[in-house]
Amino acid sequence: MTPQQAISIGQDAVYISLLLSAPPLIVGLVVGLAIAIFQATTQIQEMTITFVPKIVAVMLSLLFFASWMLLKITDYTHDLLVRLPDLIR
Repeated sequence: MTPQQAISIGQDAVYISLLLSAPPLIVGLVVGLAIAIFQATTQIQEMTITFVPKIVAVMLSLLFFASWMLLKITDYTHDLLVRLPDLIR
């Protein structure tokens, strides 16, 4: 395995990790921002109000994006296994 191959595998792993984690993180960010605006306008400063809606929203986003995530991680794994014989040399 050459250093360029190792770097390429590392870059692909980081890219797929960021790609798969982006949808739930963005949904959590948007829901958190909406709750923060709601709390600021109503002056309700209860910290536990933010947790349940964020958890529900992230879980729903995981259910919604699950097939796409599975497809991406399967394609990545397939490509990695296809490149494996070239890496051993």
